[in-house]
Amino acid sequence: MTYKKIFKFWYPLAATWLMMSVEGPFLAAIIARMPNPKYNLAAYGVAFAFALIIEAPIIMMSSAATALVQGAGSLRKLRHFNMILIVILTGLVILLVLKPVYYYLTIDLMHLEKEVARLSHLALTILLPWPGAIGYRRFYQGVLIRSDLTRRVAYGTITRLIAMLSTATLLFSFSRIEGALIGAFALSVGVISEAITIRIMVHPTLKNMLSCADDEPQTGLTFSEITRFYYPLALTSFLGLVVQPMVTFLVGRSRMALESLAVLPVVNALIFIFRSIGLSYQEVGIALAGEHNESIPALRNFALILAAAVTLILTLIAFTPLMNLWLLDVSGLTEELSTFARLPIRILILMPGLSVILSFLRAIMVNIRKTRFVTVATGIEVLVILIVLWFGIFSFDWIGASAAAAALLIGRMASDSYLLFKNSRLAIYDR
Repeated sequence: MTYKKIFKFWYPLAATWLMMSVEGPFLAAIIARMPNPKYNLAAYGVAFAFALIIEAPIIMMSSAATALVQGAGSLRKLRHFNMILIVILTGLVILLVLKPVYYYLTIDLMHLEKEVARLSHLALTILLPWPGAIGYRRFYQGVLIRSDLTRRVAYGTITRLIAMLSTATLLFSFSRIEGALIGAFALSVGVISEAITIRIMVHPTLKNMLSCADDEPQTGLTFSEITRFYYPLALTSFLGLVVQPMVTFLVGRSRMALESLAVLPVVNALIFIFRSIGLSYQEVGIALAGEHNESIPALRNFALILAAAVTLILTLIAFTPLMNLWLLDVSGLTEELSTFARLPIRILILMPGLSVILSFLRAIMVNIRKTRFVTVATGIEVLVILIVLWFGIFSFDWIGASAAAAALLIGRMASDSYLLFKNSRLAIYDR
């Protein structure tokens, strides 16, 4: 395994995540330039947080398909499993957007301002197709990755990006729709477009797999095996993505809550651009590790180089005049809101590098079928985030955005540390 081979396999997937990372900054910049930016940015952030937590159980489907699809039988069974998940999650969105349910959560429990709750409810309703489209395209992306067709994954994301940018620009220019709703419309159109494109591009691969004699073991892949393998991954995603609504809930009760909720989408968008470089590395590790993990050392070294690079670049932005360029000119924040965004960004400069390492460590555990350790690591991360955020807001009266940044960083450090410890105990490199 050479670094060149790792790079050629990885860069289309990295480009996919990098293109998706453009969505957040672009939509936040659009919303910030429209009337009532505080309310609309906050509402967009709340709606997106709910959408993320609902899609969480299905987000790992690409990893599952990469690891489990070996022939026609496993393809059919995992696809059936995926469709069941899609139906369940879509039903949960329908339940959540019922007005009594939604307003109880956002006003009675989260204590959001009524205007933020109203706008976020409309935005989440527009995002109804989100979990289904995500699950559909993640499954077929995994099939493409398994077949060493990572460039097609990137082509699908180009379609998504074009559809999202076009929808947002047209609505911004020619409609009077509120900013949070423009963001939701653009996301829905984009992800549906990507799902359709991926399905078209995977068709030849599916046709070939389904037409060939199934050379898998006679026992095949059973639903119980899929469930045992997948439920820790689903729980991992759920725990990981529950962080955003949890943070939103607690920040909504913090000092300077409205300002913090308004800048968090901008802060998260910038950090996600650099985190996206490493998020794709999990599938790379799963696909390239080798039958006996013989490629793990090369993958590890590549991950360390990548982690150092993204950390250095983000540091240059966070501590130079490039920060003003991002916050004021690109994101369109006012001077007041940009002040709230600076410290959280600087706190989070290590987050992208830690995310690269986490993706690599998760890939190892998936390859050796120890997915429960991935879940435990994420549970530790969520618990640490909750503890730090709770004490930061209610005991030390920190500004919400800064408390959230500190909690997210410390939580990710805890998660990486746990998996590093398990890695050393299992002595995977020696196998």
